[in-house]
Amino acid sequence: MDSGVSYQRFPKIRIREMRDDFMKLELRETDASMANALRRVMIAEVPTIAIDLVEITVNSSVLNDEFIAHRLGLIPLTSAHAMDMRFARDCDSCDGDGQCEFCSVEFRLAAKCESDHTLDVTSADLQSDDPRVIPVDLQRTFSAPDPDSLDLASTDQKGILIVKLRRGQELQLRAIARKGIGKDHAKWSPAATVTFMYEPQIHINEEMMETLTLAEKTSWVESSPTKVFGIDHETEQVVVVDAEAYTYDDEVIKKAESMGKPGLVEIYPKEDSFIFTVESTGAIKASQMVMNAIDVLRQKLDAVRLHDESDSQLGGFTELDAHLVGN
Repeated sequence: MDSGVSYQRFPKIRIREMRDDFMKLELRETDASMANALRRVMIAEVPTIAIDLVEITVNSSVLNDEFIAHRLGLIPLTSAHAMDMRFARDCDSCDGDGQCEFCSVEFRLAAKCESDHTLDVTSADLQSDDPRVIPVDLQRTFSAPDPDSLDLASTDQKGILIVKLRRGQELQLRAIARKGIGKDHAKWSPAATVTFMYEPQIHINEEMMETLTLAEKTSWVESSPTKVFGIDHETEQVVVVDAEAYTYDDEVIKKAESMGKPGLVEIYPKEDSFIFTVESTGAIKASQMVMNAIDVLRQKLDAVRLHDESDSQLGGFTELDAHLVGN
């Protein structure tokens, strides 16, 4: 192949299922390197907003300041506009202090127990100065037109628990939330789970299968740990029920060989097709996490392209360039 011709790929995505916090999709016409790059970007490089600085003025609870600050940092915050915010280190409005409207959001919390009943201090008690950035919980959904209008008192779920206070105990603090990525700290990762698998290709040798008795077919089908195969009770034929349930355990292949029927089934991965399962922490929608990951990945590829172009304009050659020119 001519070394001067680049290999271009044009991946395609087909959405199978989509909810606010869950998405299942197919990534086709690419290879494992691109699939894994997309997975890693979703986990570690899609920005979100999380509490990064806590100033505690009063704390007479049983938990020390550091413990409470750590718990606050792990509360997921709605981060739909995180891509538009500035990183604190890059903000020129506050000289990197990270406490201006362009790179941060301020929260305040003031709670005191004045009864004999234990007071639960939760994420619902955090008061944000930006209604777009609020703690994620079951009531404050993405579809809520006005998060401040939600009646949390009328529901059983009161937010994420921070600390419990007894009579006379008090907690007052100020917190600053900033933009960040999971590569810096796990609290900024928008992903609860991101996995992908090769799309399995299953081919049953129908002629060889017909030589088996119904009992042998049943035994072979049941040898799979997951329900990949089944038997059509009308025709007594083995059918593929759910190809994607196959876990590449090779149990059915080993069973066929033990029955003296090697080649009864062929199972191999389709190397240019991947099935992704994406679960969000709630900081952003699963669909937005995928789109933001594609944008981040595109920016990285553009940076590499610009770097290559600047090198060529400067007349610089790497060892690989010299090798290609020599050929």
